[in-house]
Amino acid sequence: MASPAVQNPEAPEGANSIGRIFGVLFSPKATFASIARRPTWILPIVILCIVELGIVGVFSRRVGWRDLIEKQVANNSQFQQLTPAQQETRIEAALKFAPIVAYAQTVVGPFLIALAFAGILWVIFNMAVGAKFGFRESLAVVSYGQVPSILGGLVGILVLFLKDPSTVDLQHLVASNVGAFLSGDSPKWLSALLGSVDLFLFWEMILLAMGFNAVAPKKISVGGAFAWILGLWVLGVMIRVGIAAAFS
Repeated sequence: MASPAVQNPEAPEGANSIGRIFGVLFSPKATFASIARRPTWILPIVILCIVELGIVGVFSRRVGWRDLIEKQVANNSQFQQLTPAQQETRIEAALKFAPIVAYAQTVVGPFLIALAFAGILWVIFNMAVGAKFGFRESLAVVSYGQVPSILGGLVGILVLFLKDPSTVDLQHLVASNVGAFLSGDSPKWLSALLGSVDLFLFWEMILLAMGFNAVAPKKISVGGAFAWILGLWVLGVMIRVGIAAAFS
């Protein structure tokens, strides 16, 4: 009597989005296969917004925006040429807008970044590689691919509570990139360059490569997807370094 055929178990469907968030960390291949079959995207972005709002709120209470602004203008030659009264006027003006801009960025920024990056990769993989998938799938992969940023943000909140407020650097809150180890008087272009070499960012790039492979496995390999994503990262770094060098 022939034994019954054994079917390979499918990747878990991820009954809810919270389960998928943990799945991306501990079982990314199966989780992205589930996301490819039933794409969802909004929860990781909402959580990222909440975490970033937490960072801004804790920073406002424990450190304050004056400290940040004073550090930013410390090496600005034009600012140093002003009289003490003019410097104080500039700082007071900046203090009025800094919290508003920061909170606005944390609410709107993650959504805009996810939409933009998902659109760019959707166009690349559909036109340059010939994969056939919708924008919703691309947005789902990009959203869940940013889960490491949520972890980085939670670590950042912990750092804000534990670290001496006078030593907090909001731009390098978590020492996950090479730029965090530069001195304060380092050239801005060098800080922009080394600040882009970030552990959490490369973790996200690997997850994105796995995600797009799951969406179109016959057209997109993990290595091929990573190569495209790495190329976009290199282009972004070049632009960032160029702007920093031009305005330093």
